[in-house]
Amino acid sequence: MTDLTPLTLLSSALADVVARIAPSVVSVHSHRSGSTGFVWKPGLIVTADEALADEGDVQIVLADGGTVAAAIVGRDHTTDIALLRAETNIAPVKLAATVPALGALSVVVATNRDAPSAALGMVSVSGQGWRSLRGGEIDARIELDVRLRSSQEGSLALDASGEAFGMAVLGPRRVLVIPTATIERVAAQLETRGRIARGYLGLGLQPLRLDDGIGAMVMNVDKAGPAASAGIRQGDVIVAVNDQKLSGVRALLRTLGPASVGRVVDLAVRRGGEPASFRVTIGERPEA
Repeated sequence: MTDLTPLTLLSSALADVVARIAPSVVSVHSHRSGSTGFVWKPGLIVTADEALADEGDVQIVLADGGTVAAAIVGRDHTTDIALLRAETNIAPVKLAATVPALGALSVVVATNRDAPSAALGMVSVSGQGWRSLRGGEIDARIELDVRLRSSQEGSLALDASGEAFGMAVLGPRRVLVIPTATIERVAAQLETRGRIARGYLGLGLQPLRLDDGIGAMVMNVDKAGPAASAGIRQGDVIVAVNDQKLSGVRALLRTLGPASVGRVVDLAVRRGGEPASFRVTIGERPEA
């Protein structure tokens, strides 16, 4: 009888972890695009929004090779989360709310050419929440030292005990994990509403350098939008929000997250060189 070494024990444990989770991981095929997804709730599959085509049919390839049609329930490009609906009997994955420690081992379970695949890596960054370049609130900063193909975006990231702590996606020059807290929050809204509410001022803005800072010139105004109702006009220059000097147009737009809808803000404006102020109730961005 061969003695079990620490490495063989680790190898066996990792194989068991992958075997338990792989049946809940699927391939997602959309127009000239492929990714990985996992069953979040019965009949509902979470995948990476960035890897999902903008048009065309969506097909799901199951772990046993079967294929089913899927419909897009909703998608949020700011957090890279998309929710699909498909008629399957696959058991959902139980997501753990824990954030793995720096240096912890992680197993990524995905699909590759419609077959289950797995990769072993290490948590290279584990930190506080952050905001994506597209303005999405991500509840924890988790990066993995692991290689990920484009078809494996949307895969499950597991800790050494086999608990899934998020969805692995491709970031700029690194593999990021969208953590459980973000998935549960965003997917729940997509399931209920099909979209994520975003704040809306109804303004087209252009950065403008001023002698004493940075402003945002109003280039166009939605006549039915909140800013127009408050009296903002084309040509106005926004210089401060709630008595805080404007740091840039992008910074202003990033404040218009889901929690901003219904909030009243004070906009300090220069109109024809003269100061003015307006109270604007942030609306909800209409669907395109």
